[in-house]
Amino acid sequence: MSTTPEPGPGPAAGPPVPVCPRHPDRESYVRCQRCERPVCPQCQRVAPVGVQCVDCVAEGARGTREARTAFGGRLHQGRPVVTLTIVGLCVAAYLAQLGLGDSFTYRFGFAPVVAAAEPWRFLTAAFLHSPSSITHILFNLYALWLTGPYLEQLLGRARFAALYLVCALGGSVGSLLLASPDGRSWGTLSVGASGAVFGLFGALLVVQRRLNQRSGQIIAIVAINGVIGFVVPGIAWQAHLGGLVTGAALAAVLAYAPRARRTPVHVAGTAAVVVLLVVAAAVRLATAPVLL
Repeated sequence: MSTTPEPGPGPAAGPPVPVCPRHPDRESYVRCQRCERPVCPQCQRVAPVGVQCVDCVAEGARGTREARTAFGGRLHQGRPVVTLTIVGLCVAAYLAQLGLGDSFTYRFGFAPVVAAAEPWRFLTAAFLHSPSSITHILFNLYALWLTGPYLEQLLGRARFAALYLVCALGGSVGSLLLASPDGRSWGTLSVGASGAVFGLFGALLVVQRRLNQRSGQIIAIVAINGVIGFVVPGIAWQAHLGGLVTGAALAAVLAYAPRARRTPVHVAGTAAVVVLLVVAAAVRLATAPVLL
């Protein structure tokens, strides 16, 4: 009688091959130093010791407080996007002025006589320049490039954009408040970023003071340009003064706000400056005599 031997035990099964949780088709014998899961080369991120997976890196970033300047700006935020955008808008508007002629300038330049009916001119005038003088736009953009990236880095993009626009508004309001309704200035068209640029000068003075930095060079630049505005005809010194005062006032809000309540104070302070400018302009327009 024959017997069939029972089959013996097969080869022992080895441990399962480790695979990346994000890419199950990829074997990985490297493990994350934080969660100890397998991590493929695509998901590996260099850590102080070994590597970490992308999930652990993202989780760690959420728990890390972002480094910011004393005024709320992010450290190392890259290119000065807002400054470059303003430069681009000014160049585009200048090309439009050259291509479309005086009609474009007359449509968007600022003059007190049309301010009530067309209030957008309070801001649009800050992006226009004299088509007959290339030095006008070159000087303003050069001054913007000297001050803009520095302030944008310190304040952050949103705060800097608000600063520039409010200073542009302040420059036009200054032109309105200091113009005589029965004089030529009431109907004179003004264009240029110089009101906003002077606002940046004023902001820079306050910021440098807050940081205990020297500001003698800035004071000299403001003084020289202020004298030029009074001596050289055709320069809207009223806009320069309005922008300078507005920039200094708003920068004081941004620079001296308490750290614990920085964002709400910045928002409320910026809104308050805008409201003051709008009220001042409205009162001026309401009390100006109507010329027939």
